[in-house]
Amino acid sequence: MRPRSSTPALLTLALGYFALGTASLAVVGLSGPIAADLKVPAATVGTLVTVFALVFALAAPVAAIALGRLDRRTVLLVGLALMTLGGAAGAMAPDFTALAAARVAAGLGAAIFGPAASATGSMIVPAEQRPRALAVVFGGMTAATVLGVPLASAAGTAIGWRATMAAVVALTLVAGALLAVLLPPVAPGPAPTSRAFAAALRTRGATLMIATTLLVLTAQFTVYGVAGAYLAARFGAGPGLVSLTLLVFGALGMVGNAAGSRVYARLGGGRTIAVALAGLTLAFLALAGAPAVPAAGVAVFAFWAVFNTLFMAPQQARLVELLPEQRGVLLALNASALYSGMSLGSLLGANLLPALGGHWLPALALLPLAAAVTAHAASTRPRPTRPATPVSASTPAHC
Repeated sequence: MRPRSSTPALLTLALGYFALGTASLAVVGLSGPIAADLKVPAATVGTLVTVFALVFALAAPVAAIALGRLDRRTVLLVGLALMTLGGAAGAMAPDFTALAAARVAAGLGAAIFGPAASATGSMIVPAEQRPRALAVVFGGMTAATVLGVPLASAAGTAIGWRATMAAVVALTLVAGALLAVLLPPVAPGPAPTSRAFAAALRTRGATLMIATTLLVLTAQFTVYGVAGAYLAARFGAGPGLVSLTLLVFGALGMVGNAAGSRVYARLGGGRTIAVALAGLTLAFLALAGAPAVPAAGVAVFAFWAVFNTLFMAPQQARLVELLPEQRGVLLALNASALYSGMSLGSLLGANLLPALGGHWLPALALLPLAAAVTAHAASTRPRPTRPATPVSASTPAHC
């Protein structure tokens, strides 16, 4: 497929990812209304992110194997259908337990859709355009933080959290309808197997890259998974300022996502990720040490956002380049690691924010972030060369 004709399909995949991102993260902005209606602590609502993310993490590799022989469009539509059912059940949930159960169905649908969307985006463009294509597709997730999360926060106050979740269901239906029309059938490629997953993990650098994703998301969601409660506790933010901060976070995140492919082209994958990790480290140090005034919270979240999304698409592109013929396998494993990190981080934040308070929670997040730096550095070490083969000795290491 020519690059120009791939654009509508890429944008359609991005819209689907926007629906996924909004469905998974809207509860971050709805923590107050949900907590008040269902009579649970606001920090407990953060566990809804954990439930969604944990289901995604466990189901993504299984879904890749079970549905690997189907064409990509069918897989994507199945995923969006399950997201729709889970979202509708959540909007009508009579209590917190039922809401958490509905998140299981939605998380399963997301586990089917997310890795397939990234793999499809990388399959319908030439190899040299893969970083840009992945940035476009994952840009839907970034856009969800720009519009989905802050608008959900504002809508939850204005029309209630149930109506807001129903609107997310409608968005998912629109994404599915457009996908059915605009995305042509895409052959599945080699069907993943459990052996393929094991072989992919044995590929040099793959496990370290996936571990980096897991640790980075754990660090970030220790704070972001309870962002509403954290901003209130740390910076005295009310509902309006929480919405504004999340909007700024999302808007600056779009800048980081757009810059990702350009920085990747200039620095290479390894150095781009190193820059992102350095920026995230500075952001969490600032969260721990900034004065407890609302403006400081907005400023630090804005700085954090750029490096958050600078990490995402380049990390996916590195994995595709590492093993192009098994991109679906590696992207499913990376997505599983991503949502495992979201789950673990949100769980840590929900349980430790009341005990540690706003100053110490980001300091705790620096621990997995330091481990991510170590894993990434190990993944970029040059491959051993063979003196008897002059060509390989002069070939630059993949990073």
